[in-house]
Amino acid sequence: MKWLLYACKNLLRNRRRTLMALVITGVGSAAAVVGGGFALFTYQSLREVSARDTGHVVVAARGGFDGDEDVPMQHGLAGAPALAKELEALPGVRAVLPRIQFSGLISNGDKSAVFIGTGIEPEEDFRLRGVQLKFVDGEPFDAGRSVPEIAIGRELARTMKAKVGSGLTLLATTTEGNLNAVDVVVRGIVGTGVPDIDKRIVMADVGAVQKLLLTDKVSTLSVYLKDIDATGGAAAAVAAAHPALEVRTWLDLAVFYQSVKALYNRIFGMLGVIMLVIVLFAVSNTIGMAVAERTREIGTLRAIGALPGEIVRNFVLEGAAIGAGGALTGIAAAGAVTLALIFAGLQMPPPPGRSNGYPLLIVFSPGLCAATAAAVAAVSALAAWAASRRAARKPIPEALAHV
Repeated sequence: MKWLLYACKNLLRNRRRTLMALVITGVGSAAAVVGGGFALFTYQSLREVSARDTGHVVVAARGGFDGDEDVPMQHGLAGAPALAKELEALPGVRAVLPRIQFSGLISNGDKSAVFIGTGIEPEEDFRLRGVQLKFVDGEPFDAGRSVPEIAIGRELARTMKAKVGSGLTLLATTTEGNLNAVDVVVRGIVGTGVPDIDKRIVMADVGAVQKLLLTDKVSTLSVYLKDIDATGGAAAAVAAAHPALEVRTWLDLAVFYQSVKALYNRIFGMLGVIMLVIVLFAVSNTIGMAVAERTREIGTLRAIGALPGEIVRNFVLEGAAIGAGGALTGIAAAGAVTLALIFAGLQMPPPPGRSNGYPLLIVFSPGLCAATAAAVAAVSALAAWAASRRAARKPIPEALAHV
């Protein structure tokens, strides 16, 4: 402890230079924590959206995830109600929802367009999807109506000149390869935030879709868990209990999430490396100037018996003190930025291919802060070691004669 105290006193010899080094390391640390916190917030948000969209664990019949069918529901899942009850009995399961993926034409009598549909259990499905599916007009539809009700994307509604209460017709190919049609009523108009999806999306009651396709199968069963961290264990349990079925997790199906995470890891990883390089040069400059000014002092210490390793140790402690102090300052600044953003209500612009922005927030992660502080302190100590080791090994007469 006394050596650390001596190191801090030595830093106070030139307060201006030490302060500049602290500011540089503090700014670098704050940038790393804020950037990493923004990446973590993005990961958490995308993870939640992906899991809510597909379910934490998705179960299908063999070949159900291949997307290659000669006729609709060729790889459909039979016996879904009984299997859903069995899955609901597993620990940690919140709900099990059947879904049917289908496509066809939607018509208003004068105009037709291609749609991509999903058969759902509306009450539970809309509740579990949460805010990611926004009703811009109307409300969630009910199941079991004599005339089936649907929700369609806002762009598709504009194309079909449809509004809440409008009557439309869905046409699709049945499991036997024939065309079938059903009249429906628009109950809600939704926005997903992705214009390309809003041009095609149709959501209908799973029972009505089964009648349209002439089948009693479903495409998948989506298992929603109480804790997303239990996904791996739940998927393993389902796969072990039903080896004839195919099981996927939300992560397996979240292509967008994985792409964004890989991109952000590279971007913010490079940002962190740049910040560490800046810290390295800042501390090297500070300690290098201190070494040049104190070369005669180093020679005096060597003359009275101090070892080169002890001299280097003192400078390394000074560098580590600068790094730790700057890191703590930067972490405190990042914490203040985190709180400010919570109350500021700032919005990020919509990402490419989307129409909705999202709040600008960051996650203040203790693990990220600890890693940043450790990295900055280590780099600072390394810079001090590199700047002082040659002077510590300089011959004593040469060091005493240094001007």
